[in-house]
Parts: sequence; structure tokens; C-alpha cells
Amino acid sequence: MLPHVTTARSAIRLGIVDSDTGLLRVLANRIEKAGWQHRVFGSPVPPDTLVAMRLDALVVDLQVLGPQCWAYLETVCARLPLMAVLVCTGPSSVGQRVRALRLGADDWIGKPCHPEELLARVEAIVRRRRRAESRETGEAVTAGGLEIRADNFQVMAGAVAIDLTRREFELIGVLVEAEGQVLQREEIYQRVWGYEMVHGDRSVDVFVRKLRQKLERASPDWRYIHTHFGIGYRFAAEPVDAIAAPAPAEVEPAAVAARAPVEAPASA
Repeated sequence: MLPHVTTARSAIRLGIVDSDTGLLRVLANRIEKAGWQHRVFGSPVPPDTLVAMRLDALVVDLQVLGPQCWAYLETVCARLPLMAVLVCTGPSSVGQRVRALRLGADDWIGKPCHPEELLARVEAIVRRRRRAESRETGEAVTAGGLEIRADNFQVMAGAVAIDLTRREFELIGVLVEAEGQVLQREEIYQRVWGYEMVHGDRSVDVFVRKLRQKLERASPDWRYIHTHFGIGYRFAAEPVDAIAAPAPAEVEPAAVAARAPVEAPASA
């Protein structure tokens, strides 16, 4: 049995959209001991109100949000890119969890859950975000035809800002920080999504493809994200003219296996 460990927690401004009185009562006690500030809402809160509250994190029960839960989640994540969003709700399918994460949620925990685990997940997300914000931004990073401004979450192609989602910006940030090194998919997932990648999850590939398309559409004379098949991805600005041959199209592992030559059985 693992020993119980108590750690000091930095103050966090937390919003909770939930109507589970039992969980809320226990959470309130632990939040008070941790020295956090929190507000509880029994119904969806307008995004403008959340902006004014300057929350560090928001815990949301999708069942409280009702039929518009997905639209609301997407809007909140887009409007408040610096606020951590954790979904805490009842039984769900893999598809629902994946959908929430792709809409911008940072994490998902199912009910019933232990309040300490819920707060620990919130704390971990906020800690990662604060660590990213506290990095020295220095001057903007220039790569090919792009200028990456970490201090205001912008990627510029000339004088035009490329329309990136929060997750896409986090993804390009992780790739750029690697300074030309190849990052494995699992490492990218852990650093961007914040936890271990489930076998078969293609989120990294999907987001890399979308990000690559946006970068190359805005800066067509350069190629930025390079695929290392079976390993992961590398960020390096390379002029299109300097690339000897176009990179092969990304292929699903199953398709690669289907085209692989079949070895003849060994003779007896």
C-alpha cells in the first residue's frame, strides 16, 4: 500500500459547475484546507462572466450543462485559453471522452470519484500551465516564414495571425522547444494533453495534420513539421525548394501492414 503524502498547494481560483451536493460538500472542505478560492454554479455560466472572474480552472459536469454541453464546452475552451477545464461527470463512452478532449478540455474524470484525485488533477493542470507561462518568453521565435509569440499565444505569417486553437498552439510550442529533435507521439501526448496516451489513440496525428495544414497554407514556401514514421514528429523550417523529394503521405499503420510484402514460409 502506498504511503499517504500531503503536499502544500499554491492558491487556485476554481469554478465548479455541478449540482452533486454530496461531492460539493466534501470538496468545499478540502478546498478550504488547501487555501483555494472557489465558486459553485448549479447551471452553465456565460463565458463573459467566467472571463471576468479570472479563474485558474473550471470543473464541469456535462449533465448539468444539458443538451448544449458540447457547444458550451467548445465555446468556453476557445474563449478562455488560459483557464484549465476538467470534465467531471457520470458514466460515459470513449467517444464522449475523446470528443471533450478534442474540443479543448484538459482532462476527464468519471463519477463517482475521490475528491482528492479530482483536486490533484486540477492542481496538476494548473501547475503545468503556470510553468509554461513563467518561462522566459524573450523575443519571438522566428522559423522560416513564421514568428511564434509565446507571450500572447500567436503565430504570425508576415503580418497575418494564423488562427490556431489552444491545443494547436500548445502542440507547436512543444515541437519548437525540442529544437529540431524528433519527439515520439507518446511524449508529445503527455506534454500537450498532460497524461499517458492510450494505445491506439490518434489524437497526436490528427492535431499534427491540422496544424501542418494551417502552417503550410499560411506560409507555402516552407515546410515545418516533418514526420518520422513509426517514431513521431520534428519541427524544423525547411524551404520547399531545398527539399529533394516530397514527404510521403501519412499512412495508417494498418494500411502500411496491408502493403507489406508477405514473406514466404521457411522451407522444411
